[in-house]
Order: sequence, then structure tokens, then C-alpha cells
Amino acid sequence: MRLSVVLLLATLATPAFAQLGERNQLGVRMGHVHLLVRDVNAHKRFWTEQLGARIVQNGTLELVELPGIYVVLTQAADPPPPAGAIVDHFGFFVKDFPAELVRWKAAGIGIEPTENPNEVYLLAPDGIRVEVYGEPMLQQRIAVTHVHLYPHDVPAIKAWYVKVFGANPGWRPCVACLSRPRMHPTADFGQMNLTLAVSDKPRLPTRGRAIDHVGFDVENLDAFVRHLEAAGVALEGPVRTVPGTTVRIAFLTDPWGTRIELTENLAP
Repeated sequence: MRLSVVLLLATLATPAFAQLGERNQLGVRMGHVHLLVRDVNAHKRFWTEQLGARIVQNGTLELVELPGIYVVLTQAADPPPPAGAIVDHFGFFVKDFPAELVRWKAAGIGIEPTENPNEVYLLAPDGIRVEVYGEPMLQQRIAVTHVHLYPHDVPAIKAWYVKVFGANPGWRPCVACLSRPRMHPTADFGQMNLTLAVSDKPRLPTRGRAIDHVGFDVENLDAFVRHLEAAGVALEGPVRTVPGTTVRIAFLTDPWGTRIELTENLAP
């Protein structure tokens, strides 16, 4: 199963950066993760210098581009860290993990090891943890793998994303679980997934925290809004256009507290 994911990533790779993944049957693909941060420039340095991202523009909208996903940064006075929220972290493959680890240590990046020597969590500013593990078959330096959610009811949230967003139900190995191997249930969106792990404690909503929301890019936002209405899912407000761009957006929150931004025309 893991090999098939890597081969898909290799297929999507380009000499520069991969575009966002292919759309599913509802015209949906994963688009971005939106961070509220104290120091935008510090985050730009972290993502570009440590993970090889580049900064791109879509009109007035600035995006941190990584293969398969964008990170969007908004300055905030004192955002709480993601710990304790429904969305805990997100993760990437890297091709040459040993070399990257040496470089991260030399740069003084905070690192949390796991029992798997091929995996660590990088500690980004504002308490944001980035899971990174090595995959030598990858045909580029880095690629996004997942966003990790901790709901109290895994079957229910998985079924909700399958119904509402057209995710494919799946599973992936727990990378850190060497002593007690197990599989994580997933809601798959092409080459990346929402990884779902049950939480034995109530989790807080994401809104206002350092990982404020996740973004799904849709082919036709008006049609997708009609699909949501038919499924009984309400938006937080009307569809609007980001000033200085052609990007159209709308917001909703899943029943477990994950804030979601819908975008149309996100990629430059």
C-alpha cells in the first residue's frame, strides 16, 4: 500500500514543483494549510530554508508552495499552538532523510524523534509540528503526505469526508509504530490523505489556532456549494472573491471542529 502511494507521488513529480493533485469525482483536491503566525518572515525562512519551499504569488495572495500543497501565512498576535485541537500536525516525505536530518540539526531546528529512526517531527515556529519521514523512492526532494486529525469518532468522520468531499476511504501504516505496528484509517485525496486517529479526550476546534484551517480546492465552487446544501452542510457565509485575485473562497466547519476553506482558482 505504501509503495503504491510512493509510485503515485513519483508519477506526479516534475523537474520543478508538482502541481496540486488530481481532482476526485466531485472536482475536489487538497489545496492548502492555513497558519496563523506571530512572525510571517520567520515562517517563510523555515519553509524555504528547511523544506525547500518557494514563495509564489496569485495576484495579491502570497503562497508558500511545496509539491502537492500550499501553506498560507497570516499574521496573528498570539495564536495558540495546534496541540489539543482536532488538527494536530501535517506531514511530508523526503527523499534523502539522513542528509536532511544532518542539515536540520546543523541549522538548530528543534527536532522530536520517534521510535522510527527514519522519522522525526520538526518544530516550526508557533508550536507547529511537521512530521517528516524518509522515502528514497521519491523522485523529488519532498512531497506532502497527510494532515493528521484526532476525532473522537473515527468511523463517523471518515464517512463524512467520503460523503461530503468525495474522499476515498483508505488505510496507511503508522510510521512511528515499530514496537506495536498498526494501520491508520484515512480519507484519501489523490496523493495525500487526512489521517484519522481516535482521541480519548475532547479536542478543540481549529479556528484561531496556529493551524487555523485546511483548504480544499474545487473545480466549480458554485456547484460544490449546491452539493453541500443538498447534503445539509451550511457555509459560514457567502462565497466571496479575495481582493486583487480571481480566487473565490467560502468557509465551513466539519462536525468535529475542523475549519475548512473552499477555494476556486487557488493555484497561480
